[in-house]
Amino acid sequence: MSNPRPRPQVLTLTDAAVARLKTMMAANAQAAGLKIGIKKGGCAGMEYTLQWAESAGKFDEVVERDGARVIIDPQAVLYLLGTEMDYKVDKLAAQFVFNNPNQASSCGCGESVNLTPAPKDKLEALKV
Repeated sequence: MSNPRPRPQVLTLTDAAVARLKTMMAANAQAAGLKIGIKKGGCAGMEYTLQWAESAGKFDEVVERDGARVIIDPQAVLYLLGTEMDYKVDKLAAQFVFNNPNQASSCGCGESVNLTPAPKDKLEALKV
């Protein structure tokens, strides 16, 4: 019996995101990971949500790298497929940044985005 092909990750983490997540997780030992979701809101139509999760749900996607763990809400997978999560520090802010190929536009302040669903062929690649 052959091994099934590996599933592509919904989201990838940069070195900076991994380092920041590991620091945050060490300070919050109760958390199973940082849960990412999408909700309607903001002037561009959608917003990313980040909150600590005590466990991963049955249908959540889990992305782990070097001890950093991100849990993705199943309803967000359609909008996050192919996204790179980074952590940026500049003079005015330090924050997680999402380089999302499904992002059609964003508002001027950068707090909300307009997302389109990932193409069907990319979604099919997630099925095992």
